[in-house]
Amino acid sequence: MTELFWLAPFVPGVSALALFLFGGRLSRRWVAAQACLSVLASFSISLAAFIGLLDPGRGSPLVTRELFSWIVSGSFRARAAFAFDPLAAIMSLVVTGVGILIHFYSAGYMSKDRSLARFFGLLNLFTFFMLVLVLASNLVLMFVGWEGVGLCSYLLIGFWFEKPSAAAAGKKAFLVGRIGDAALLIGLFLVIVTAGSAEFRDLAASVTGGEFSVGIATLAAVLFFIGATGKSAQVPLYVWLPDAMEGPTPVSAFIHAATMVTAGVYLVCRMSSLFAFSETASLVVAITGAVTAVFAATMALTENNIKRVLAYSTISQIGYMFIGCGVGAYSAGMFHLFTHAFFKSLLFLAAGSVIHALAGEQDIRKMGGLRRHLPRTFPAFLIGAAAIAGVPFFSGFFSKDAILSRAFAQGRYAFWALGLATAVLTAFYVFRLVFMVFYGGDRTAAEIKAHIHESPRIMTVPLAVLAFFSVAAGYIGLPAVLGDKADLFGRFLAPVVSKVPEPGPGTGMGWILMLLSAGAAIMGIMAAYVLYIKNPRIPHVLISRFPALYTFVDRKYFVDEAYEAVFIRPLVRGGEIILDHFDKRVVDGVVDGAAAVAGATGRGLGFLQTGLIRDYALAFLIGAVLFLGFLLM
Repeated sequence: MTELFWLAPFVPGVSALALFLFGGRLSRRWVAAQACLSVLASFSISLAAFIGLLDPGRGSPLVTRELFSWIVSGSFRARAAFAFDPLAAIMSLVVTGVGILIHFYSAGYMSKDRSLARFFGLLNLFTFFMLVLVLASNLVLMFVGWEGVGLCSYLLIGFWFEKPSAAAAGKKAFLVGRIGDAALLIGLFLVIVTAGSAEFRDLAASVTGGEFSVGIATLAAVLFFIGATGKSAQVPLYVWLPDAMEGPTPVSAFIHAATMVTAGVYLVCRMSSLFAFSETASLVVAITGAVTAVFAATMALTENNIKRVLAYSTISQIGYMFIGCGVGAYSAGMFHLFTHAFFKSLLFLAAGSVIHALAGEQDIRKMGGLRRHLPRTFPAFLIGAAAIAGVPFFSGFFSKDAILSRAFAQGRYAFWALGLATAVLTAFYVFRLVFMVFYGGDRTAAEIKAHIHESPRIMTVPLAVLAFFSVAAGYIGLPAVLGDKADLFGRFLAPVVSKVPEPGPGTGMGWILMLLSAGAAIMGIMAAYVLYIKNPRIPHVLISRFPALYTFVDRKYFVDEAYEAVFIRPLVRGGEIILDHFDKRVVDGVVDGAAAVAGATGRGLGFLQTGLIRDYALAFLIGAVLFLGFLLM
């Protein structure tokens, strides 16, 4: 079954095509069933291929399948080929496994939407392109998937394009992504010119074989990372992700947990040999991740939209993953990506259940006491919150601790401290969310309160499954202090990702670091409890005492306004100047001038068209005489 892994992308791809062509003729139930079953089939193929990869008798952890020879130019050749190795296996399981749960949830959440076939068609197309991205054997085919997920994110974020805010959010995501993609494309050309190949295996061999100088490797790695910051919403290209909450909630869960924002982390891990070769590039990755982790966490502190809090949380958690990659712990970064897929999709889908119960309300200041009304959604949300906060024995605790301990072991104490501070902030803002939504007084509007109801089973069953994995997923990557064989996840990835040698923190220090991680989570939760349960007047007192600071954070440090002033307005004004002075005068002048010359020529020759046969006969006679005269001469 491992040899059939290449079929995984095509099942949802064919489903998407069928939905676009014939979805309007199918009943809503058949549309949802067809979309869900196709992704379930893709997950089954990925799971079977993964199990086959675990076979101890298999000599190589890599399986390839070439579909056809795609681009041939001189000595360069880019194949339409897929490759399945431990890294691709983990990503394909995340994409399809979390994806199928989101699909089933969507069948309930989007059941009354008039464009259901378009929604599921785009969701399956998204799955297809993401699987192409993670299974591609070379950079060129990966770039096709990379651009495909960018297109699908634009179409899904702006799915309700009748709303101006949704249409604007889709355009913002698309345009910001193009900045990173331009850098990625330049980096792609650079490594192809240097190595003469786009195959990931060849590129890794070229790096280890000395074909890359440190300067070229650094430049290429930084260009790749700029592309990753655009896709994974890191500083300074993070601004599209909070606005992406204008899309349907299942789309938010899909983008944040299983597809687009994880692509940047995957790219860095896939090119780990290149990043590990350049200390400068690795430092850029770690610094960017640490700054983003803290920066985004502070913005979540004052956010009152339930989905936007989770959006800033995603930006921050992706920063955590990049800290791991930057200090050389690529398997730890991927481990956090893996656990994050479960608890972040759980939080988004549970938030969607809350929004569904409140008839679309998303402002947490208008919620409260909902644990009594949502008996299945509340424990699911609480488990997701505990996991992302890093509460001991939940999955997020193990993956965060893996990153922090690796940073400490490498002597990168600044990154460790920033990561620990982020852990405190994360626990605080996510439990602020829990306490404001599910505890305290009932602040729901009277007209909504009468209709509050728990979501149907088709929405809550996926929550239960995700809640289970939000706890259990962490136990495949237990800390090194429990033994060398405890980290099954790291051992599985070892053949395909680079690893910077580390001395290890030692058993005693390892336990201390774990206790500090647990203490950071407990500290953040207790602070949120004091401020939003025990004495909810304190936040109002702090806001009134520090209004300027609160406004500065609440307006997200005016980054959007700064981008508007520094980049967008000058570009728009420059475009208007070019339109008025060059396009209209020069370009339109040339086109209009050519048309005027043609018109004048036509009018000048119009006297020859009289409609009288005798005139045409005379013209023919004159022409014949002139022609004969020419021949005689």
